[in-house]
Amino acid sequence: MSQESRQPSHPTASLIPQARGGRAQRAVYLLLALCAAALYLSGEPLVPTARSLTDHLAALQIGALLKGTCYLAEEVFHLQSRHRGSFWRALSACFPLHWHGPMLLVCGSAYVALHDGDGQPLGLHLGLASLCQLLILALGLHKPSAVEMSEMSEKSKQNVAHGLAWSYYVGYLKIVLPRVKKSMEEFSRANPNVLACRETWKLHILIPLSCDICDDLEKADSNIQYLTDLTEITLTRAGTKKRVYKHSLYAIRDEDKLWHCAVEYATPLQSLYAMSQDECAAFSREDRLEQAKLFYRTLEEILRGSKECAGTYRLIVYEESGEAETHFLSREILWHLWQQQHEYTVYEGNHPHTPSTTLNSTELNLQISKSDLPQPLRSGCF
Repeated sequence: MSQESRQPSHPTASLIPQARGGRAQRAVYLLLALCAAALYLSGEPLVPTARSLTDHLAALQIGALLKGTCYLAEEVFHLQSRHRGSFWRALSACFPLHWHGPMLLVCGSAYVALHDGDGQPLGLHLGLASLCQLLILALGLHKPSAVEMSEMSEKSKQNVAHGLAWSYYVGYLKIVLPRVKKSMEEFSRANPNVLACRETWKLHILIPLSCDICDDLEKADSNIQYLTDLTEITLTRAGTKKRVYKHSLYAIRDEDKLWHCAVEYATPLQSLYAMSQDECAAFSREDRLEQAKLFYRTLEEILRGSKECAGTYRLIVYEESGEAETHFLSREILWHLWQQQHEYTVYEGNHPHTPSTTLNSTELNLQISKSDLPQPLRSGCF
C-alpha cells in the first residue's frame, strides 16, 4: 500500500493545506444567477435598469484603465530590465487588452447611447466615475484579499515553498532516492539480522512544521542511536568532482525492541527557519508555518508523480506539542516503521491500530488568515 493511501487521524492533519477546488468561482456563478433572477422579478423598467447597469460596468472599466495608467507611469522607468526594452510589452502588462479593450469599447458605446438625453452632461458622469475609482486606488481598496493572494501564489507556483521543494527534489532526492534500495541491499547482505523488514528499506524524511531541526538526532531523542553510514554515492555534480552523498542508519528503541532505518531531516526547512530569524527576509513565524505546510504538500505531489522515486521514501510530517516530550520524535518514527511492516496486512483488509501522526495533504483542509500570506519567490511579475 502506497503512502498516499494512508488515512489521517492526528489533530495536526487539519493544518496541511489542500489545493483549492474552484468553489469560489462556482459561488460567483450561483450569486450571478440569483441576482439576475431578483432583478428580473423586481419588475423595474428596462431602460433605467440598463442605464444603471451600464453605469457600473463603465465605472469598472474606467477603474481598470486608470489603474493601468498608474502602473505604466512606473513601468516606463524599467523598460530595459523588466520588459526587454519594449514599450508594447510594458503596455500589455499594465493593460490586459484582450479582455478590457473590447469591454471598454462596448461599455463606452452603451454608456453614451443610454445617457443620451438624460439631462446630465456625459462629462459629469465620466468625471464622477473617474473620481470614485481614483479614490479607491488612493486608499488601497483595490488590493486583493489574503485569500486571493494565497490562491494566486499557489496557482502560479511562486511560493518560497514551491521553489524549495523543487530544488530539494531536483538537486538531491532525484539523485539519491533511486539508489537507496541498492544501498540497503548491500548493507543487508553484510548484516542480515539488522534490516529484516524490506518494507522499511526507504529514506525516512522528517518534516517538522516548526522547521526547528536538530543536527544530531541522538541529542534530539535518546531512543535514537546512530548505527552506521550506508554506502556512499559519488557523482560529479555542478563542477564538483566526486561529490559524496550518503545516508545514516539509526537504531530506534521501542521498549525492549530495536528498529533500524535510514532517517534524516528535510534540509530546506533550515532555510525557512533561518529566514524567520533574519529581519532582512521579512519572514514571520506565521509565514514560516504556512510555507512549511506548502513545502510538505508540494514535495508529496512531486514525489508521487516521480516513477523513479516510487517506494524509496517515507515523509514523516509532524507538529511538536507545546509540552516537552523526551521521546516524541522516536515515537513518530516508530509508528511509521510499524505501519510499513503491517501495510500488506492492511491492504488485505485488516485494520491495525490507529496511527498517531499520519498526514495526507490531498485529504486535508486549511483556513488562511491575513497574517499567513505565502511569500512569493519574486517581488513582481517581470
